[in-house]
Amino acid sequence: MTTKMKAAQISNPGGDWELIERDVPDPSTGEVRVKIEACGICHSDSLVKEGLWPGLQYPRVPGHEIAGRIDAVGENVTAWTRGQRVGVGWHGGHCFVCEQCRRGDFAMCVNRKVTGIDFDGGYAEYMIAPVTALAAIPDELPAEEAGPFMCAGVTVFNALRNSGARAGDLVAVHGIGGLGHLGVQYARQMGFETVAINRGNNKEPLARQLGAHHYIDATAQDVVSELQRLGGARVILATAPNAQAISVLVDGLAPSGKLLVPAAPAEPLTINVFSLITRRSSVAGWYSGTARDSQDTLEFSSLSGVHPMIEKYPLDRVAEAYEQMHSGKVRFRVVLTLAG
Repeated sequence: MTTKMKAAQISNPGGDWELIERDVPDPSTGEVRVKIEACGICHSDSLVKEGLWPGLQYPRVPGHEIAGRIDAVGENVTAWTRGQRVGVGWHGGHCFVCEQCRRGDFAMCVNRKVTGIDFDGGYAEYMIAPVTALAAIPDELPAEEAGPFMCAGVTVFNALRNSGARAGDLVAVHGIGGLGHLGVQYARQMGFETVAINRGNNKEPLARQLGAHHYIDATAQDVVSELQRLGGARVILATAPNAQAISVLVDGLAPSGKLLVPAAPAEPLTINVFSLITRRSSVAGWYSGTARDSQDTLEFSSLSGVHPMIEKYPLDRVAEAYEQMHSGKVRFRVVLTLAG
């Protein structure tokens, strides 16, 4: 086995991408080494690139949409074996001892780790991951599709399945981009009457191909009126991080409806509280999920035929790949491919 690996790192906030060679790390107790085959580039990776995460230690290798195979196991690892296909997502492990962990709510662990932020992530040929961060990848899913499911996928899948909506309910997905194009597919496959909302009509054919029953062009139609004409949305999943556009959506909810926001805009929301009161509706954020949630996402996607739309780049074109994501030009997820 080789003793050196390639990686793309950031050495200081706002710094340029550095393609480096370093020693292949060995796993410690409770850890595995993953030979990475693919890693999606997420907008949250800008937290590393621009130094926006408090206390972040540099240099750091970002990446939390990882798909690969276990290459080595550390001591006391019994449930995972060499050669097994695994994914590693945003949730990089939990402590098991804090109050939230004692209640079984591992996603809200006060000591939780984030892959690619608290430890080096997937912009590399190998990485070390705690077993609490591992999700098994079904054989049917190619690595380049499994990667985006580990963050974008689990975020919208987990939000929708925990939203309280039931089959037949009207569910709207706001924004048909990296998160939204998956959200439409999941909503349709979960049995919801699915509405796609986007600016312009250029994405209507795609939205309907992905499974949307209805399409609302936010530039030509009144979104609230159209939603209310359909009876009001039981759930609106806001995946486009535009505070003004998200804020008006509360008026499109049905009684006891819920506006879910997994994509954070930079500005605060301005919510019509009277509308919340009179409709008994609510607004909530959504955290992606644990490794088990990611595995559920992978399995559901494989079973139901949900696929991310991706653009693939080799690791040595990481700067170009990151800019494609950051500029919003990608349609819809950028994936670094590392399998050799």
